[in-house]
Amino acid sequence: MKTAQFVEGPAGSGKTTHAIEHIRSLIVDQGVRPDEILLLVPQRVLGRPYQIAFSSPDWPGGADITPVTIGGLARRSLELFWPLIAEKAGFAHPTWEPGFLTIETAQYFMAQFVNEAVETGVFDSISVTPFRIMNQTLDNLSKAAMNQFTLDEVASRLVAAWGDRHSSRPPVYRASLDLAARFRDHCLENSLLDFSLQIDLFMKDLLQEPVFERYVKRAYRHLVADNLEENFPVVADFIRWAWDMLDSALLVYDTDAGYRSFLGADPAGMHDLADLCDEVLAFQPLQSANSAILALAGEFSSRLDSATPVPAPSPANPLEAVHFSTHTFYPQMIDWTVDRISELVAGGVSPREIVVLAPFLGDSLRFSLAQGLEQRDIPVVSHRPSRAVRDEPAARTVLTLMSLAYPEWGYAPPSADIADALGQVIDGLDPARAWLLATIVYKQQSGELSSFDAIEARAQQRITYRAGERYEELRQWLVDSRDLAASNPPDVFISYLFGEVLSQPGFGYHADLDAGRVVAELVESARKFRQTLYPHGIEDWSSVSKEYVTLVRKGLLAALYVASWHAEDQDAVFVSPAYTFLMRNRQVDYQFWLDIGSSHWWERLEQPLTHPYVLSRNFPAGQIWTDDLEYAARREALRRLVVGLARRCREGIFAVAAQLGEQGYEQQGPLLLLLEQLGRQVDADGAG
Repeated sequence: MKTAQFVEGPAGSGKTTHAIEHIRSLIVDQGVRPDEILLLVPQRVLGRPYQIAFSSPDWPGGADITPVTIGGLARRSLELFWPLIAEKAGFAHPTWEPGFLTIETAQYFMAQFVNEAVETGVFDSISVTPFRIMNQTLDNLSKAAMNQFTLDEVASRLVAAWGDRHSSRPPVYRASLDLAARFRDHCLENSLLDFSLQIDLFMKDLLQEPVFERYVKRAYRHLVADNLEENFPVVADFIRWAWDMLDSALLVYDTDAGYRSFLGADPAGMHDLADLCDEVLAFQPLQSANSAILALAGEFSSRLDSATPVPAPSPANPLEAVHFSTHTFYPQMIDWTVDRISELVAGGVSPREIVVLAPFLGDSLRFSLAQGLEQRDIPVVSHRPSRAVRDEPAARTVLTLMSLAYPEWGYAPPSADIADALGQVIDGLDPARAWLLATIVYKQQSGELSSFDAIEARAQQRITYRAGERYEELRQWLVDSRDLAASNPPDVFISYLFGEVLSQPGFGYHADLDAGRVVAELVESARKFRQTLYPHGIEDWSSVSKEYVTLVRKGLLAALYVASWHAEDQDAVFVSPAYTFLMRNRQVDYQFWLDIGSSHWWERLEQPLTHPYVLSRNFPAGQIWTDDLEYAARREALRRLVVGLARRCREGIFAVAAQLGEQGYEQQGPLLLLLEQLGRQVDADGAG
């Protein structure tokens, strides 16, 4: 090892800029080839600043480097060295090519085992759906791989953590882990690799092979690892394994972050890598940073973490960075937010410099904000990465129309779905006329659409002839495309439907970029589904399309598609859950924190079959998870969240509360209490 540098500091202190310049120096000053640099990030979206830098006009020509996650590195390596480890790893057919499972296709195979187990009643003691059983069981497999635990260790940790408080839990844990073991056996029998198995094979098998070690030593001479605090324990293991083979290393760590701890990130373990480096640099906030916002971040940190020193008195008033607004009812809060955003935009603020954040972004909140902003001609985009495909209106519309092209399925969508689809895709057709059209032309018994020409003249006039012309064009295309549907996989058919009809002038998705993104993700989802399950193709694709559509209707989660994260490139107000914005790692001028009275700002989702903190190397095996530990974890999560948000704001934060939440209940959550406490303290100090 020639040089090793550990750079740490808060968000916005210039760490990533320093890393980019370090890469430039390696290439320009030292003559290092770009393919000799391993650029490691915890999530693809966090590599976005590098991709932007590499595409700038002043970047050295041909010096593009693709950021890679540990999962991407594992997959790439396993594809290359599969014959070396397949038999040793216990695969029943080592000569078969491996099938790499996405989140979706892993759910597909796991569902078969979950459905059988649910029928036996083994999960009756907990209130959880089969879909959540499936996801939490997959999560246990991932946690085991990321920490290099065995499934037995996972079981013992979960059982011990609850002590005698829940006698019903141990059998349920063991049932879930039995499903995990059966799923793993199925993967070994059929040469299928989900994320957890990819990580296990990479860490336990491939890193032990001298041939692979020689390959890494030749291929990667320099390491740049950014956002270490968001990465998994096995990443630290890999870095230690490769350390002596490197000529240089730059490790970058955000001292305020660690937002993915609930997904298995290990901030403490990653910080230990500083001990390997011969130089540790502590970056400070830039001089140009807003002093009031820096003071606010300091107050948040000290009030939520007893280990953080109380900040020295600052000439800046932290309350100058926050604008409070309290409303009685939820709709009033939304209307006020839309009004303030409109004022900012009218005053010259770019919509891209405004984000609207909530702890949980429900459909009604998302719709109300989007509708209010669009009525003011303010562009808006939103992103919820955990949202099921079926919950996206554009995806529901495409799946409904697909069903009409496959009469052999014997499935007739509800009339309400047909009306909604027609209203979505026929430009200018309002909901009332869409419902009227659907009730006249759709025969649910047969699942057929009748011709617009067969409608009586009075109804045609109410619907309008222009809308009728578009409807007839769509109906005829669906009839004519039945041979196309039978002879092509679902992703190809969806592409034809969108390209030849739905995106054309006169149809609803012609200029709808958000709908286009959703359909593109649906196409990618369907393509990965059939490539994994039917890699060699079949003659009649109708049954495959039906299988895919059925799976989506059951709540199939979309994988993380990069296109969703590139919405930040648009000049539009960004609406998302708070954690989703943080993982974009970008600064904006103004933030709106909605519903600050909600307890969801610090609560984590209830997961009765797993536990993000217990299944961590930092949690002592055999220790009970107490209420005090839960409270401390919540405070720490809230601290990281609000400090991280403040660090990513340049001008000001609008903290907006509704006394009565979306469900009509009074709210007094911890974030609201924290801000009220801060306000009283600052006022008292000022009065003194």
